[in-house]
Parts: sequence; structure tokens; C-alpha cells
Amino acid sequence: MSTSDRTATAAQQGQADPDRIDPVVWRMAITVIVGALAVIFDTTIVSVAINDLTRELDTSLSTIQWVSTGYLLAMFVTIPVAGWAQSVLGGKRLWIAALGIFLLGSVLCAAAWDVHSLIVFRVAQGIGGGIMMPLMITLIMQAARGSNIGKVMATISLPAALGPILGPVLGGVILHIGDWRWMFLVNIPFCVVGAWLAARNLPDDRPRGAARARLDVVGLLLVSPGVAAVIFGLSRVEGSAGFASVEVLLPLLVGLALTAAFVGWALARSTTALVDLRLFRHRPLASSAAVGFVLGGALYGSMLLLPLFWQQARGEDALGAGLLLIPQGVGTLFSRNLAGRYTDRYGPRWVALTGFALACVATLPFAFVTAGTGDVPLLAALFVRGLGLGAATIPLAGAAYIGLGHAEIPHASVITRVGQQIGGSLGTAVLAVVLQHTAGGAHTPEAVAAAFGEAFWWSIAFTAVAVPLCLLLPGRPTSAFVPEAADVNAEVAAPA
Repeated sequence: MSTSDRTATAAQQGQADPDRIDPVVWRMAITVIVGALAVIFDTTIVSVAINDLTRELDTSLSTIQWVSTGYLLAMFVTIPVAGWAQSVLGGKRLWIAALGIFLLGSVLCAAAWDVHSLIVFRVAQGIGGGIMMPLMITLIMQAARGSNIGKVMATISLPAALGPILGPVLGGVILHIGDWRWMFLVNIPFCVVGAWLAARNLPDDRPRGAARARLDVVGLLLVSPGVAAVIFGLSRVEGSAGFASVEVLLPLLVGLALTAAFVGWALARSTTALVDLRLFRHRPLASSAAVGFVLGGALYGSMLLLPLFWQQARGEDALGAGLLLIPQGVGTLFSRNLAGRYTDRYGPRWVALTGFALACVATLPFAFVTAGTGDVPLLAALFVRGLGLGAATIPLAGAAYIGLGHAEIPHASVITRVGQQIGGSLGTAVLAVVLQHTAGGAHTPEAVAAAFGEAFWWSIAFTAVAVPLCLLLPGRPTSAFVPEAADVNAEVAAPA
């Protein structure tokens, strides 16, 4: 029986029981989740290896952080391109191609001979991952056709929620028993099996004579190097004479100029631009994007700081650090359902504000940490921090789409997702520079703890910025909410 026949049969069964999810939808969900697991776990696996990679590749923290930052920037660039690529290739062929790119990037990362080659190959991984994450949602939403969206999204988001729990532990186990290169080789079975399942189970949806979306190449060539140049300039602060040096100012000014040019270009082209910036006039979207930007910095910045803290300030190996990060992942997983329930009841504003406030308070013990601070209060703080980040993430998933028209939803989705990626890239780069500056001359346990404490103050400051911004989010739930927009950026919470 062909895929189309199975779809028709499942649709007839679904009509008999409207609350039952079509078997074809389940099959497609499992198919894409298997492939997506490589991306979901890769981010958190690598986070616990930064300390080992710094030592093994004989480089500095401000350089090695580009292993994460370059990956995030590549995802940022490809997210807006995913919709156009699907209109050209079709979802099935694009999914298999993205899996192939991610697989190739993983193999090349394992073969990297120095830090610079590793960064380049991580960018290749990010290109594949940046296509896969939004495409995963699109494929399943198209198959579900608006039925049982809540149940379907719960299924999709579960692996993403487990990423912060299992990823660091898996990374720690790999580094404990093998070489760092196996962190990337472990992606191979997920990619191979995922591609095989996709070839069998995904419908052939390649375009046949339909009008294809046009890619805003000029906008892409302006904003991509613009954002990358700004982040590169910030990352060079520690290795130069400060902000006044040409090494910092030149990329910053060039990056800001390119970004400003993109804004002018996008506003002039409106709906045909890479991103329709006129949507920022819509308050729910603008506030959600601003809060999401800060959330990205808090999520990905903590992925850099916390594993390094357990390893450098507490003397743990990668496996120990991965195990000690479990409470935060458990807290995030625990709060997801509660946050969704309370958002439906009270609106996104107060749930998100409470979440960010909890995350700020729970990070304070790390800012005041000393060499004699016990692990128990820090682990309790991590659990509460996970509760806060989980509660902060869920309300943003739907708030951005309140009051938008159907045609505006794809642009809104790109804006919110890209905002989190840029925030994550900036947060990672800035915290790496701060930590390298404060910990560079620390040689005693007390000095190392104090250095991390200062870096955590910066992390708290980033998170605290979101608290007043949350007041701009919508309050009570409104009937203007657009349920189809549950393309949900919730899966971005995986790195918590």
C-alpha cells in the first residue's frame, strides 16, 4: 500500500474517532523525531565537552566557544531559508537532504584536525540542523491537518524536553570511556535510520508546477555576515586592547552597518523580504521576540557556564558534570505542562514573568559560590532554575501569534526562532569573554569560584532584562489566539 493510500485509510479512521490521532501522523512523527534526535542531543552533548575540547585542541575559551556560536549562527541563517527550500524541493527531499548535511558535518567534525576546522565543520552541522528543526514541525502539522494539535505537539516536544536531561549525561559517558570525536560519530545511526525511515514513510510532496517562493538573496547576504561580524567583534574583546582596538571596532561597525542596511532593505520590500519586519508593529510579536532574544542568551549562555563551572570550579569530569546538570533538565520537564495549563488560564504575561524571576533567583547561589559551598544547595538551585526556564519558554510559543493573520504566521515564526538563535549566539560569546577575563589569572579554588561568580552575575543580568519585558506580553487569554501557529518554538527549549 502506498503512502497516499495509507493516508486516505487513516483519514477515514480519523473521521470515525475524531479524538484519535491518525496512524499516518504517528508514523510521520516517529520518522522525523528519529532524525531530529541527532540535532536535539548534539547541542547538549557538546556543551559538556567545552572544557575537554579547550585542553585537547590547545586553544582559549573565547576561541572554542565558536564551536557553539558558529553552530547557532548557521542555524540562524538557514531557518529563514527552510520555507523557500521546501517550496523548491518538497518536504521529503529537503528532510533527507538536511539529514545528509548534518551527517556529513558530524563525520567531518569527528575528523577535525584543529579548532578552526572543527568550527567550520560545526557550521556545516548547523546548516543541516537549522533546516531540520522548523521543517520537523511543518511536516507533522501538514500531516495532522489541524486535528489534535495539542496531542501531536506534546509528542514532538517530549524528546526536546528530554535533551537537557540525557544529552549532558551521554556526552559525559562518551568522554569518560572514549575520545571526544565519538560525540559526533554517535549522530551517524540517528541520521542513517532517520533517512531510511523518511524514504519509506514521508509522502512524496515535491512541487509540480506550483508557484515557488522567491528567496531574498540580498537580505540573506546582508543580515548573515552582519550578525556574525557583530558577534565576532564582541568575542575579540578579551584578546585585544578592549573595545577601542581596531580588531574589535572594525567588525562591530561593519556588522552594524550591514544589519542596518538589511533593516532598510527589508522594510522597503515588506512581504517579499527575508523577514517581514513590519510585523514588529504588532505588540504581541514584538514583545515575544524581545523576550525570546533574552531567553536565547539565558539558555545557551548557561550551557557554556554550567558544565565549565562543575569541571573547573568543582573538579568534576565531563560525566560528573553531565550528571550534576540533570536537576535543571528535570525542573524544565516538570514545569512544561504546568506552564501550558497556567498560560491558558492566566495568559502568557504572568507565567513568563514568574519563570524569569525564578530563573534569576535560582542563579544567585552560583554568583555567591565559594570553594566551600556544598553541592546540595546548588543542585536544588538548578532544579528551581529549570522550573523557571521551562515556565518562561512555554508562554512565548503562542503569544507571538495572537491576532496575526494566517499569511503572517510564517514570518512571525521566523522572527521568533531567529531571535532566540541570535540571542543564544550573543549570550555565549559575551559570557565566554567575561569568563576568560575573570578566570584567566585564577589559580586557587577560591579565585576560580570567584571568577565564575562574576560570570554568573552577567548571566543573571541577562535574565533579569526579560522580567520587565514580560510586562509587554499579552495578559489574559483572548479568542484572537491562532492555534495553527502552534509551530511552537518550544522545542528550542531543549538546551535548557
